[in-house]
Amino acid sequence: MNPWRGIGRLPKEIWILCGTTLINRMGSMGLPFLVVYLTRGEGYTLAEAGFVFSIYGIAALAAAPFSGRLSDAIGPLRLMKLSLWLSGVILILYPLAKSFLFIVVATICWSVITEAFRPAALSIISDVVKPEQRKIAYSANRLASNMGLSIGPAVGGFLLMYSFPLIFWVDGATTLIAASVLSLTMIHDPVHRQKNNERRNRLKEVFQDRRLLLFGVAIFPPIVAIFLVFSAMPYVCVNEIGITSSEFGFLFTVNTVLIILAEVPLNIKMSHWLHKHSMALGCLLVGIGFGGMIFTTGFWSAAATVVIWTFGEMILLPASSAYVADIASDENRGTYMGIYQMIGNASLAFSGWFGMKILDLYNAPTLWMITLIACTISSFVMLSLREQRYRDRMLNV
Repeated sequence: MNPWRGIGRLPKEIWILCGTTLINRMGSMGLPFLVVYLTRGEGYTLAEAGFVFSIYGIAALAAAPFSGRLSDAIGPLRLMKLSLWLSGVILILYPLAKSFLFIVVATICWSVITEAFRPAALSIISDVVKPEQRKIAYSANRLASNMGLSIGPAVGGFLLMYSFPLIFWVDGATTLIAASVLSLTMIHDPVHRQKNNERRNRLKEVFQDRRLLLFGVAIFPPIVAIFLVFSAMPYVCVNEIGITSSEFGFLFTVNTVLIILAEVPLNIKMSHWLHKHSMALGCLLVGIGFGGMIFTTGFWSAAATVVIWTFGEMILLPASSAYVADIASDENRGTYMGIYQMIGNASLAFSGWFGMKILDLYNAPTLWMITLIACTISSFVMLSLREQRYRDRMLNV
C-alpha cells in the first residue's frame, strides 16, 4: 500500500501554499548568518551582534498575537502577501543600514513583518481543508519548509565566501519570487468571511480560553526540549561525549531526512487519531528521546535519540496546529494561531537560557532527566484536553 496515499486529496490551495513556503525557505539565509554578517561583515562586536539577534526574537515574540489578530481583521491571504512583499524589500535594503541604531530598527521591522506570515499561513491551511485533513496538510507544509531550509543555509554559507550583502539580496529575491507566485496563483481568499465584529472575540477573551491556556502549558516543555538541539545538546555532544562537530552536523541531517521521508505518511496513517492522543504520544517520545541522552556514549547512540524525538516532533507539531485550529472559531483562528506562534517563540527564547543554566548549575544528566519528566507530565496534560465537538460526533457515527 502506498504510504503517501491520501495526500493527493488535498486541495490545490495547499499545494500553492506549500510551493510558496518551499521557495521562501530555499532562500532563508539572512537570519542564520545574521551574527556572522554583523561581526565579520560590519565589524560589530559579538555582544552587539547577539543583541541584534535577540531583538529579532523579542520582536517576533511580542508581535505574534497581534499578527494573528491582523490576519483575522484583513484576511490571512492578504496578510501573507503583504508579509512576503514587504519582507522581501526589507531584506534587499537591509545591508544599507550601517549605524547600530538603524540596524536595530531594520531588524525589528524585518522580524515583525516576516513573522506575520506564520499565523496567517497556519490559519489559511485550516480554512481550505476538511478538519480530518488538517494534520496531513500541516505535515505537507512542514515538509516544504524543511526541504527549503535544507537548501537555504547551505547556499548562504557558499555565498558568504564572496559577499556578505549577497545573502540578504538572495534571501530578499526568493521572498519576492514567493510573493509573486502566491499573488498570481491565489488571487482571492479561498474562504469568504463575513465581517461580524460582535462574534469576533477580543484578544483578552482569547487568552481566557481554558483549552488554549492548558494546551499552552502542555506544549511548552516539549518545544523547549526540541530547541535544546540548538544550545545544550551540541555543547554536551561535542565537549562532554566527544562527538565531532561534523558528526553533530550529521545529526541534523538525520532529523531532516526523517521528516522529509516519514512525516506526511505518518500523519496520513494517524489522521483518524484524536488530536490529544497524537499530542500525548508526541510529547512522550520527545521526552524519551532527550531523556535517552543520559545513556549516550557516542555518535550512534546520539543518532538513536534523535530518531526517537524526531518521531515525537513529527507527531506532535502537526497535531498541535490542528488542535489549535479546531478550538478556534472562523472569526478568531488567526488570533489563536498567533498565540500558538508566540508560545513557539517563547520556547526558543527560554530554551537557550534554560539548557545552559542547568548545565552550569548541575550537569547534563540532570538536564535530560528534567526534560523527560516535564515532557511526561505534558503528555498526561494533553490527554486531559477537550476535543472540539465535531470530533466527538465523528466518534459516535
